[in-house]
Amino acid sequence: MPTPPLLRASARTLLRPLDVADAPALFAAYGDDEVCTYWARPAYASVAETTKAVAWEIENGISWAVVDATQGDASPAVGRVSLFKVRDGVLEVGIIFARAAWGRGFARDALEAAVAHGFATGAHRICADVDPDNVASLRLFERARFVREGLLRKAWRTHLGLRDSVILGRLAPEVEAGKSG
Repeated sequence: MPTPPLLRASARTLLRPLDVADAPALFAAYGDDEVCTYWARPAYASVAETTKAVAWEIENGISWAVVDATQGDASPAVGRVSLFKVRDGVLEVGIIFARAAWGRGFARDALEAAVAHGFATGAHRICADVDPDNVASLRLFERARFVREGLLRKAWRTHLGLRDSVILGRLAPEVEAGKSG
C-alpha cells in the first residue's frame, strides 16, 4: 500500500505514517482487554504480537499513527487509524486508541482526516463494521456522518462468541449529492 501523507487533523491531532516502531506505544491499546472488548480477537499478549499486527496494517492498508500534535510529530502514538481497500472505490476504516486518549477528541479528528483523505484519493464510499454493543464507536461514526446501513447477524466469531455487526457507511460528497455516475 502507498505510504500515507502526514496529516494535521487539528491543533491537537496529527496523523503520521504508521511505523513498526510505533508498536510499543500502541501496545497500550492493543494489549488492553477493555480496549479490545469488541475486537475480533482478545487483547494482544505482547509487544511482539502488536508489532506483527502493525506490520500487517502497514502492508495491507493506508495506516497512520495518531499523535498528540502539542507534543510534536515524534511523540508516541496514542492510537491508529487505517483505511483498507474493500474493492475499487470502497474503503473500510478501522481505529483503535489507548484508553488514556479516550474522550480527548483524537478519534474524532483522526477519523475525519482519514475519511477526507480517502475521498480525496478517489474513494466513493467508506464503511465501518462495528459491534452493536460498542456504543462509543457507534456514536463516533454517527457523529462523523456515517449512516447505519444494516445489521449482519452472527457475522463474527470472536473471543466473546458469535457477534453481530452494524455496518455504517459514508459516501463521498459528490456521490451523496447525486452528481457522480
